[in-house]
Amino acid sequence: MKKSIALACILTMTATLLTACGQSGDSKADTANPEGAAQDVVETQAGGESEGADGTANAEGSAAEGDRTTFTVGFDAEFPPYGYKDDSGEYVGFDLDLARAVCEKNGWEFVAQPIDWDTKDMELSSGAIDCIWNGFTMNGREDAYTWSIPYIDNSQVFVVAAESGIASEADLAGKVVGVQKDSSALAALNDEENTELLASFANLVEYADYNTAFMDLEGGAIEALAIDIGVASYQITSRGDGYVMLEEPLSTEQYGIGFLKGNDALKDTVENSLLELYAEGVVAKTADQYGIDASMICLGNDK
Repeated sequence: MKKSIALACILTMTATLLTACGQSGDSKADTANPEGAAQDVVETQAGGESEGADGTANAEGSAAEGDRTTFTVGFDAEFPPYGYKDDSGEYVGFDLDLARAVCEKNGWEFVAQPIDWDTKDMELSSGAIDCIWNGFTMNGREDAYTWSIPYIDNSQVFVVAAESGIASEADLAGKVVGVQKDSSALAALNDEENTELLASFANLVEYADYNTAFMDLEGGAIEALAIDIGVASYQITSRGDGYVMLEEPLSTEQYGIGFLKGNDALKDTVENSLLELYAEGVVAKTADQYGIDASMICLGNDK
């Protein structure tokens, strides 16, 4: 455990760096489940506090990386196919499975830590988690974290009921549209280039998680849902043929693994392991397992 005075200095620096990080930028939500977290997550503090993974860019932090024993990933527990709880109660998903594989390569204990997406920056700066890895959008927050290279090309799309008669963004005028709070889709809707589109809605409803949003879409409380294409594909497949995506994307983006600003040592280790997994075919195999189109994988590309 770092001495309290060192931690105080770290928090002072990161508070300044992360002031602007509360903006939207990915498809995560208020997904913390305190009871589930207590039952299902290994109750081990992240190596960030004890092993220098809190992002301190100093010799102590870099040296401590070689002694790391755990790797704690902060994620949205209701964001399939990237991270969620399966029927057996285990936390799984494309991102979590890759994180487990990274841990296996490095001899670390993998700790899956569900977090309230609104408090992700606090969790990271406090050392409670070592990284944010769960469909985490890089675009618009490039300078707020130390990022891995992008590994997924993603888009924001609108999902509607197949028989709704909505075929384009123009058809959303006068409609009630749903979106997840603090998400990339919300950020895109609030972007200047979509001012007219947003103004055309009858109402925009923000949800804590997409499962609830889909329930309202099914029940008719909302008429369209702005969402990540990967999550949209998973939800549509899971729920049958009753929903479709509009062809025109709302925006495009890339996913990366976010580490505390300055934590290059841990970033480099994880990134190198992820590239090895890509070369070994593990990334593509895992993507296929979770229904993620291989064309979305951007590792190994000059992007």
